[in-house]
Amino acid sequence: MEKLRAVSVKIPEEVYKEMILRIPEGDRSNFIREAITEKLQKTPKPDKILELEKRLDKMEEEFSEIKRSLADLELLTYGQGKTNPHTFCIDEIDHKIMDYLMHYKGATTPELADYLKTNRWLILNRLRRIQRTSKKQLGKPIVEYYSGEKSGKKRAWWINEELMEI
Repeated sequence: MEKLRAVSVKIPEEVYKEMILRIPEGDRSNFIREAITEKLQKTPKPDKILELEKRLDKMEEEFSEIKRSLADLELLTYGQGKTNPHTFCIDEIDHKIMDYLMHYKGATTPELADYLKTNRWLILNRLRRIQRTSKKQLGKPIVEYYSGEKSGKKRAWWINEELMEI
């Protein structure tokens, strides 16, 4: 049996009278001991609280890292199956190409070259790279080349509107 220590406790008169009525004289020490033990079991230990706080902080950091990653992939800010076409742009030229395609829904490489005052081969290479990376990430390209006639344009690049969210 463990070593017992004596503790003196001051309790209100009403609580004392209630204890005298309910608890027989020989069982009062055991009752008080059990009540204190029961209360201590319900009260968390300070080191346990500190450990739980650390674990919670770590979980919050990991969760924010996951949220940051999802935001980088545009999965959090855009609905499922939808994406921001600018995600696949690496510089200002790509952003201007995407803005033009979003506004006019489609364009030929010479139209884009005139708009951006640059070489049409540069435009073609950029569109192919955007097509490749978007297909790799989404399973479908965000821009597609169609050699036939569509909306009065032949051999033009078209933005995939079902994948795009504006």
